[in-house]
Amino acid sequence: MLQRRLHRDDPIGESPPDINLHTMKPNTLLLLLTASLISVSASAQWQWIDKDGRKVFSDRAPPTDVPAKAILKRPGQTSATAPVVQDLTNNADPATASKLAAVSAPAVSALDKELAERKKKAELADLAAKKAEVDRFNKAKADACERAKLAQIGMNSGIRISRVNKQGENEILDDAARADESKRIQAAVQAHCK
Repeated sequence: MLQRRLHRDDPIGESPPDINLHTMKPNTLLLLLTASLISVSASAQWQWIDKDGRKVFSDRAPPTDVPAKAILKRPGQTSATAPVVQDLTNNADPATASKLAAVSAPAVSALDKELAERKKKAELADLAAKKAEVDRFNKAKADACERAKLAQIGMNSGIRISRVNKQGENEILDDAARADESKRIQAAVQAHCK
């Protein structure tokens, strides 16, 4: 590569010197590289679906006959293809709809399938755990209902009922205590036997 050094006596307006990457400072090289990458990424800023259902990428705006809902990406906007393609698929004729669906269907990799399978297994395990919890609750409620009904039958039978008091002695329920106990058992039946 030819190299030319600038001298004080070089006239202004002459051709610039050749660029030598070996003598360039690292910061300048990084700046040039970044600027070139930015200009490359900015070249295709528009995306839309044409009348045949194909995706079009361009650095220029789409023709005026392209409806606004067919434009997938504008300069400075992130891509939002799925809702637009879905809307186009719903409103298009059957041939165009199948083409649009093929365009919008992403290729699923093996890793994505594995992640989806793991997610599905985790959801099934979560549902099984919730179902087991509901089953335990329903069984406990049925048991409490059965005990309350049996206590109600015993209370309504008219047989003398005794209970153990705080001192550990047996005491027979009088009519007032029997009425209180009957109300408590009735409340338990209503609470557990719904």
